[in-house]
Amino acid sequence: MTHFFIRPVRQSDLESLLEFVNSVPDSLATVPQDRTRLEERIDASLRSFIPRIKNPGSEHYLFVLEERNTGQIAGISGLIGRVGGFDPFYTYEIRTERITHKPMGIDKTIQFLYLKADHKGPSEIGSLLLNPAYRGDGLGRLLSLCRFLFMKRFPERFDQQVVAELRGHIDEEDQSPFWEAVGRPFFEVNFYEADMQCAMGDKDFIRDLMPAHPIYIPLLPSAVREIIGKVHKRSEPARRLLLQEGFTGTDEIDIFDAGPLMRAERENIRTIRQCKTAIVSRLMEETEEEYDRILSNRSLDFRACYGFLEEDADGSVALPESLAFLLRVNPGDSIDYVRVRDRPGERASP
Repeated sequence: MTHFFIRPVRQSDLESLLEFVNSVPDSLATVPQDRTRLEERIDASLRSFIPRIKNPGSEHYLFVLEERNTGQIAGISGLIGRVGGFDPFYTYEIRTERITHKPMGIDKTIQFLYLKADHKGPSEIGSLLLNPAYRGDGLGRLLSLCRFLFMKRFPERFDQQVVAELRGHIDEEDQSPFWEAVGRPFFEVNFYEADMQCAMGDKDFIRDLMPAHPIYIPLLPSAVREIIGKVHKRSEPARRLLLQEGFTGTDEIDIFDAGPLMRAERENIRTIRQCKTAIVSRLMEETEEEYDRILSNRSLDFRACYGFLEEDADGSVALPESLAFLLRVNPGDSIDYVRVRDRPGERASP
């Protein structure tokens, strides 16, 4: 775990990243397995890190988890400055309608799905994928939380609201029951093709083909009703982590697989709220102490890793030389750092 660090994706990562995304069992529409589309995704990330950005826009930041000794890519995660804009951010909002009929003694509420298009939406976290060989080592947490340290350092690049779309239920045949019931009748493509097309920015088909009228949930098959807003079993750890960070559930779901949309105020996210900034006063010898913090530099050439530090009385910190090397910092530079988890008795949200 101590040999891994986070950095922005590079153009030179194309071959390694292509090998990585084609070798893991999970797939992400936002990180395509096609060479041309993946190269476009890397180019979009490179453009996002230019210094002159002062307001959140459609920037897609992509980070990789690199093994220090081998240069191997073991994971990826991403951020979007703001969803919406020229390409709307589509979700289904679960709404209710009251129906009454006194002669029959009926007074009840009915839920329905309303297609919502947001043209000036929140920031979004996503594109998290970790090599299964490294699950259980805390590297998924590093991939997730490092994004909040980047947001803390560059708040002007992100909206006050942050959302996360979690993957919805997929059946044993690797199909989305929700898509088959709600989307497939209007499209001549499967779930993954539609999701990929949307992820690459081609959303006109949603506007033109998605049902324009509300979809009443009681009319859907029971097997579909039961999975609305339910998370994929492999995304359950991500849901728990986001809850610990202060995210909450919403009444919105993904339009393709009905996965839940979670939301948080940026400044209320635990990692951002508890993050500290300090000057590195000195370097110290390596230590056997537990690496209980996530550390990052304060540069657009972003670096983050697990680590240990000593806090001095004057507010400065001391770092082991190996961590300073990973973060590309020297004495006199500043770093951000936060505990990996709350201590007993500390709260994840205000």
